[in-house]
Amino acid sequence: MRNLDITTLRSFVAVADSGGVTRAAGFLHLTQSAVSMQLKRLEELLDLQLFDRSGRGIALTASGEQLLGYARRMVAMNDEIMARLTDQAFEGEVSLGVPHDIVHPVIPRVLQRFNASFPRVKVNLVDSSTRRLKEGFARGEYDLILTTETSAGEGGETIHRMPLRWVGALNGSAWRQRPLRVAFCRHCIFRGEATAALDAAGITWDMAVDSESDRTIEATVSADLAVTVLLEGTEPSHQEIMDHGGTLPRLPVQNINLYGGDRMKAQYIEELAALIRQSYEALRPPLRAAG
Repeated sequence: MRNLDITTLRSFVAVADSGGVTRAAGFLHLTQSAVSMQLKRLEELLDLQLFDRSGRGIALTASGEQLLGYARRMVAMNDEIMARLTDQAFEGEVSLGVPHDIVHPVIPRVLQRFNASFPRVKVNLVDSSTRRLKEGFARGEYDLILTTETSAGEGGETIHRMPLRWVGALNGSAWRQRPLRVAFCRHCIFRGEATAALDAAGITWDMAVDSESDRTIEATVSADLAVTVLLEGTEPSHQEIMDHGGTLPRLPVQNINLYGGDRMKAQYIEELAALIRQSYEALRPPLRAAG
């Protein structure tokens, strides 16, 4: 009888999720050669080719796609058994603050991996504006926070950089209007940068909506009543980056900063910070220029 190994299946799932052996090795804290060897043993055990390595990247074959669902369930069941039947899991609580516009896609993956390692640690996730998160962090309300800023403040560690883009409704025309109608939350840190860029370019503008609600801003922009500014890749599916042909000013690149990573109170908080760093490192490099 042949038996599947959970460690090998965990490596298989990590490679499938991250799209490459190198990234998976970082998430698993293994060497690239160790992960590659595990994949080779799994293919030999099943006598199947699980990955298509003919292109520049790595992709699942039909057999690999079929195995992935089984592998996820087996790894999850293993982790559930270990969490419920052992007393070696960490117990504690960690408070993480993240700006609402960068919660996806990184943070759900981070929390999933963190929970697999520390199932008895409660994570309190708060999404808010960068300003409010930094104020709360200064008062000790958070163990870790992420921010979006043009530079890192005292104690901040830049872990990624993302360009700002002008965003509007799908096939919208609001960006052509003058004065340009813009929409921002009152505490949005991009608000001042966008209006300053418009002023420097000599473009007149009106604040179409001034609200505390992100949903209100999203609805206004989606209705083609105004434009806004978002980090590239965070725009919702019903909005798009404006192809304005240079008629709107260029915008600065934003730093994704981590605060609290240098003053760990517990080992599991250090692990959460490490997972956040690794997940942002796995993102594609941002463009140098923004518009």
